[in-house]
Amino acid sequence: MKAPKGWHSRGYLPHLDSPQLVQTVTFRLADSLPHAVALELKDRGDDGARWETVLDAGHGACWLNDPVVAGLVEEALLHFDGDRYQLIAWCIMPNHVHVMAEIGDGFQLGDIVASWKQFSARMANRYLGRTGPFWQVDYFDRYVRDDAHFVVAMQYIESNPVQAGLVATAEAWRWSSAWRRRAA
Repeated sequence: MKAPKGWHSRGYLPHLDSPQLVQTVTFRLADSLPHAVALELKDRGDDGARWETVLDAGHGACWLNDPVVAGLVEEALLHFDGDRYQLIAWCIMPNHVHVMAEIGDGFQLGDIVASWKQFSARMANRYLGRTGPFWQVDYFDRYVRDDAHFVVAMQYIESNPVQAGLVATAEAWRWSSAWRRRAA
């Protein structure tokens, strides 16, 4: 088991790593944002809401629309649920993924996200008959500050397909914790 890193950066985005911390994480496909748009958003210092609006527009190949590929990502998320982390909410969108999880003692968020991305990329590339980058290198995370933030973040994650115009209700989106709860 590794010691938590606290605040750190791998040269891209700042991250907070601490045990028993509830975190929200967004990671996206490598082609999910046109390069020029990503640079513009970064240069303008736009907040996460603008990034999310652009992601929800469905740029790129949207490989996660394929039920087999989405199933591989779901399998990766659920594999160590209850062991290394506790999944609270999650949603697999056509070109990105949202997760809310409580990180277990002795585990680091970066290692968990890396395992999700490595497994799903390897298996999806094999299924799709392709090679090359599948996921964008880094990910965006935010720790949940209080109960109000918890509720807002969970509602945002589970209602993302509704906001993107993909379904009428959160429970109707097959690749989410809202659907899984309803189906149980």
